[in-house]
Amino acid sequence: MQQGSQARLGRSTTRQGSFVRANSLTSRGRRACVLVRAADPGARQPWDFGRFVSTVAYFNEDAVRKSVQGLVDGAARVISGKAEPAKSVVSMPVLPSAGAVVGPLNPLIPVPLRVEGTILVTGATGGMGRRVVSKLLLAGKKVRALVRDVDKAKQLLSGLPCGPGGELQVVAADLSQARTLVPEMFTDVRACVSCAAVKIQPKEGDNSERSKYMQGIQFFDPEVADNSPEAVELTGMRNLLAALGPRLGLLQGLPLLQGDGRGQAWGPLDDVVMGGLSISRIAPGAGEDGKPAMVFSGTVSVGNSGGFGSVRCRNFDPPLDLAAFAGMELRLKGNGLRYKAIVRPDSNWDGTAYCHSFDTRDGEWQTIRIPWSEFFPVFRAKRVKDGSPLDGTMVSSVQIMLSKFEYDGGLNPAFKAGDFELPISHIQAYMPETAKITPTFVHVSSAGVTRPERPGIIVEQEPPAVRMNKELGGLLDFKLAGEDAIRASGVPHTIVRPTALTEEPRGMPLQFDQGDTIKGKIGRDDVAELCVALLTVPSAVGVTLEVKSTVAFSSPWTVDPAAPPPARDWAEELIKADLKPGVTGKTINGKYTGKEPEEKFVKQSAMV
Repeated sequence: MQQGSQARLGRSTTRQGSFVRANSLTSRGRRACVLVRAADPGARQPWDFGRFVSTVAYFNEDAVRKSVQGLVDGAARVISGKAEPAKSVVSMPVLPSAGAVVGPLNPLIPVPLRVEGTILVTGATGGMGRRVVSKLLLAGKKVRALVRDVDKAKQLLSGLPCGPGGELQVVAADLSQARTLVPEMFTDVRACVSCAAVKIQPKEGDNSERSKYMQGIQFFDPEVADNSPEAVELTGMRNLLAALGPRLGLLQGLPLLQGDGRGQAWGPLDDVVMGGLSISRIAPGAGEDGKPAMVFSGTVSVGNSGGFGSVRCRNFDPPLDLAAFAGMELRLKGNGLRYKAIVRPDSNWDGTAYCHSFDTRDGEWQTIRIPWSEFFPVFRAKRVKDGSPLDGTMVSSVQIMLSKFEYDGGLNPAFKAGDFELPISHIQAYMPETAKITPTFVHVSSAGVTRPERPGIIVEQEPPAVRMNKELGGLLDFKLAGEDAIRASGVPHTIVRPTALTEEPRGMPLQFDQGDTIKGKIGRDDVAELCVALLTVPSAVGVTLEVKSTVAFSSPWTVDPAAPPPARDWAEELIKADLKPGVTGKTINGKYTGKEPEEKFVKQSAMV
């Protein structure tokens, strides 16, 4: 130890008024006494400006990046002389109508449809797609037709009959090219009828109306035109599902915060933004039953007029459209305190937010569900009078807060300053009750997709598509893979597998089945009408079905246009068919699943 050192070997303190008496023992054994001014607990502490800057930068990084990119893009357009990007959504003319209509896709009868918002139709200029568009318009719906060729769409879709409220828009994109599927194309989309399919044509050629193709594949020697089956049936389906995002709903819910930390990044947003001293964090930790959780923890201080700690996700870009969901669900281990769930409808740093307070039970895992309707507008802890309800179509970020304050100057009755810990296994948007969920994604596939590799199949006795599956680039294999992509997505769906399609008018007697065994024919008009009707049938969620006419292939079906067949009660017909969710008719580990739901079959096979 150096000479003169005052290294302390012991210390004691006592308070004397606003001073503290410090008694210290030096290395030489002498006692020293010093009076210093005591820190006032109520005095304002220095502001941690560095932490404030870090917080602002963390939550505004994307905004800065987009602003810079916008400047770069704008400069590039000026230098190159290129104009602003063209509008991605184009409105099309339609003809007002009421009731049944006689026209080129006749006869048409309106199908009752309760779906609100826009209904997207892919493959809208094909034989099936344009019939679906026509029937939706006749039902008075807003339809957005996704096509590759706008000029062709104008030729085939302009002037279609339209019921009250109906509207037709066209967007140009190639499903096999994800970059062409821009977010603006899917604004306000609440359902989708997927009719896109790889183009098959006669090797000897066809006319502009594709008359040979419309007769059916059994009447010509086919080949794949344009894109491959993999690009259209599988890659295109994956791209479409990804572009639609959560707009159509997800049966398992949409994760906003996952226990393992995957997904959108979250970070602390504390009262340091107003000069406070609270510190919080979110980090991986122990969850329920040994599973992972993200733990929101920290220390809330009321010093410097503060009193809140929170964690918030970075802004979703683009904002999430959660209108298909009923509200927010949290699974967490409570600590007896009251928290706020906060939804922000825009990317503003300090704008209006929508709040709902919830209480937790100390030491218990609990599920908390908050309907969107229970969130109310707040600005800086004050309710916004006459504020509009939360718009579920624009959710930019989500936040969880522990605060001393409630709203309008009120205090949180279940608040405690100091350390806290809140393990969260998930935060997600949840769906309405099952009885209210209807298919939001209806896909037109094909009978026979599971047959090419099925044991016991006599290929020579199967329809041409099955016999020629390999020659057509694995067409049915990729159709089945596309179906599986739909099932795995979690979107409320129905998959329709029609038999051979014909140009015969609607009204044929029909037969529904599962297990992928039936053969025969069915008119495109009947399939289109079925697809539209399925959007309103709750019992059809998760169902894969085959459908054919009971009219023999060799017997033409004709109707009198002046006396068309009556409208069907599709819901009743589907209920009578006793269709089960989860049945695919696939072959798994060399065994045909038949009419058993696939999941049940796999479990039973594992037990043998």
